This record gives sequence, C-alpha cells and structure tokens, in this order.
Amino acid sequence: MSQNIIFFGTPPFAVQCLKKMVAEKFNIVAVVTAPDRPAGRGRQIKKSAVKEFSEEHNLRIIQPTNLKDPGFAKQLKGLSPDLMVVVAFRMLPKVIWAIPPKGTFNLHASLLPHYRGAAPINWALINQEQQSGVTTFFINEEIDTGAILLQETVTLNKDETAGSLHNKLALKGSELICTTIKGVFNGSISPKKQDWKGTEKKAPKLNKENIFIDWNQSLESIYAKIKGLSPYPGAKSQWIEDQKVSIIKIFEAKIIQEQHHFSPRQVIVRNQEILISHPAGFLNCTLLQFPNKKKMNAKDILNGSVFSTELVVC
Repeated sequence: MSQNIIFFGTPPFAVQCLKKMVAEKFNIVAVVTAPDRPAGRGRQIKKSAVKEFSEEHNLRIIQPTNLKDPGFAKQLKGLSPDLMVVVAFRMLPKVIWAIPPKGTFNLHASLLPHYRGAAPINWALINQEQQSGVTTFFINEEIDTGAILLQETVTLNKDETAGSLHNKLALKGSELICTTIKGVFNGSISPKKQDWKGTEKKAPKLNKENIFIDWNQSLESIYAKIKGLSPYPGAKSQWIEDQKVSIIKIFEAKIIQEQHHFSPRQVIVRNQEILISHPAGFLNCTLLQFPNKKKMNAKDILNGSVFSTELVVC
C-alpha cells in the first residue's frame, strides 16, 4: 500500500517537524510552502525556512500564490497523496484538505480545545500556565476545531520564554506528528471530537494593542507578558522622559520584591540596573530596545546614556 504524504509548512517551527519526518523516511511526495517574499530593510527576496530545508533534502517544492486556484488542487491530486500534514500554514480550503483519502491533519501548539488561535505559545505564557503541549487533529471547515488525534503535554518552567517554549514544542510536536502518521495509516488512533464548554482560553493574533504592558497589573503578570513576547515581537511600553514620549521594548527582566518610597512606574537607575517601580517592588529590565536601536543589555545602555530624573513608563 502506498503511503504518499504532502507536507504543508513555512516557518522554522515546521522545519523541525519536516526534519523528523525525513529522518523517519516517510514518503514525502511534495512540500507546500509560502512563495518567496521580500524581507528586511534591503527588501531582498527571502525563501521560507521550510523551502531552504526542502532544497537541501531534494524534496519537491510547491509554492502556490492562491490556495483556491483549481490548478493547485489538480497538481496535488496528481501526486496521489494518501495523507496531508499541516504545520504552521495558512487555512486550507476544503477543496484542498479533502483530497487525501486518509485526511489532512494539523499540528497545533497547545492542548486543544484551549488556546485555539494564532498565538498559542505566547498566550500560554502571558496567562501564566503551568503546562502547555501539542495536539494533532483532523482539519475541518473551522480553524482548530477538528477531531483530536493525539496530544502531548510539556511542563513550563518559571523562566520559560516564547522562544524556549517554541523550541520545546517544535521538538515534541515533531515526535507527535510521526506517531500520528503511523497511527492514521495503521488505524490505531480513534479521533475524538473536541469537547467545548465555552470556558476555553483563546490565543488571538498578536497586534499593536495587546503587546503593550499594563503597568497596573501585578509584577508577576507584567513579567509573564515580557516572557510571553520574547524574543518576538517584544513587550512594548511608553517611555516618557521630560514629557517626550517614545516606545521601547523589554525582552528580559527580573522581579525584585522590595519595599520602597517611589511612586509606581518611575524609572530608577541603581547599581548599573534599570528599575521600574511597582507597588510590590521593582521590575529590573535587563534587555531592552530603544527606537531605532538594537537590543541592548541595561549595563551597555547606561554606559552610553544619561537619563533624566523625570522619567516614567506608561
């Protein structure tokens, strides 16, 4: 029996999964990834991470500009896929995901039905979860709602960032995908309908508004937001110096629980550290980015800057 597989994916997270599938010697008849696009300040044409990996391993690459193009569906049907696997790709139309007889399944970086949406890794950390995980599920008409195939849980440590959790889930997910493929082909997996109770936590797309720090929250919540948005896109804050407002990003910080006389949201320089006052203590900002500057640690910033005493965040 043939076991032809088509893989869909674009970013580095998907590469880890494709790499594992190649190592397991699955019959990958094609890889579908995003078209090459201009990126960076120079706007040079850039290949997706999945395309670069696929070229290195001589995998057939398909880069559709329109997923609803009848020619794209015809091309996939011509490859006679038995199963299709999706990792970090756009929403597929039914005319595509309904092609293979064994179905099309997706890997999602959360324990569904929790954290359905575009940014599950970020929101699990922002919401101070103790655990996260990965889920494989069959694709249907709605995003992240299909029948669950398999799940694996991971424990989050106290200093977990979006970057470290991304890597942890990519590795765990790559293993889960291979187990799922084998289970789908040998019939050992019984898909389970997602049990929606209406209390599930969501993972909406990150935008200009929801990545700003709310300094009225607890120190723990502020710290969680910074971790959940590091290394990308970074937690933002207004930086107000002598009534001049700019936007900074905080990528790394530490909590200092300490009684003090400062009013909230003041910026204090102490012992080569940049501290932001809070009713419960201070946030020690150790890695920051100022407008039109690179990320810098606090000591390097202070070596080249003198801050006004009239300095607050908002």
